[in-house]
Amino acid sequence: MKLIKLDAIDSTNDFLKALAAQDELNNFTVVTAENQTKGKGQMGAKWVSESGKNLIMSVLIKDFLQDNEQVFSMNIVVSLAVIETLMGLDIPNLSIKWPNDIMSYNKKIGGILIENTIKSDGRIVSVVGLGLNVNQTNFEHLPNASSLAVITGNSFDKNLLPELFVEKIQQIIEFWETKSTDFWNKYFNSLFKKGIPVPFKNTKNQNFMGIIQGVSSIGKLQVLLEDDSVSEFDIKEVQMLY
Repeated sequence: MKLIKLDAIDSTNDFLKALAAQDELNNFTVVTAENQTKGKGQMGAKWVSESGKNLIMSVLIKDFLQDNEQVFSMNIVVSLAVIETLMGLDIPNLSIKWPNDIMSYNKKIGGILIENTIKSDGRIVSVVGLGLNVNQTNFEHLPNASSLAVITGNSFDKNLLPELFVEKIQQIIEFWETKSTDFWNKYFNSLFKKGIPVPFKNTKNQNFMGIIQGVSSIGKLQVLLEDDSVSEFDIKEVQMLY
C-alpha cells in the first residue's frame, strides 16, 4: 500500500483523482490529511472535521468494477470493510445508514464518498473517500455526530487505521466473485433502522412513514409504504429523519 500523507488539502478525493489522471498510480494508493478544507459528503454536503483528531483518507481502487450496473458493489465492499474493521476494534452497535454513512447506536461516526471515473478504454477507476471521527470529542453543533473516543471512552491511533481498512477492502474484493451474495446479505443485515417504521422526507418536502426492506441491485433504497406498496428511491430522492 502506497501512502501519501498531507498536512492540509482542500479534498483528499480531489487530490487523488488529479494524481491518478496524471500518473499510473498503484492500485490501493492512499492519501491522508490532517486537515481538509473542502471535505465533501453525499450530494455536495460538507464534511466538517476537527484538525488532527480524525481520519481523513482516500484510496484508489482499480480493476474491480466492470460496468455501470455494478457501481453499488463498491459501496458494499467499502461499507462492510469499515464496519468489520471497527468491529475488530470493539466499537459497539455498528450499522450502515444507506447508502454509506457509518453509525454507532444512533450517531454518525463516519461517511464514505465514492467517485467513479470511466476511462477511454472502458475501465472504471474509483476514488473512495472516508471520513471517520476518531478522537474528536466536541460535537456541539452536530447533534447526530459522535466519534470512536466518545463512544468507547478511549483514544485511538488513527495512523494505524488506513492499512487496516485497505487490508479489509482487499480481502472482500478477493472473495467477491464467489461470495458476492453473502456480502450483499451482510450489507442488508447491517442497514440502519432496517425493518422498523421510520419517518422519511421526499424531494417535495413531504414527510411519510416507511419501513426499509432492503436495497436494489443498482443501489436504490426499497421502502415499504403505508399502503403496503414498496417504492424504490435514489439517494437524491429521499432523506431519512431520525
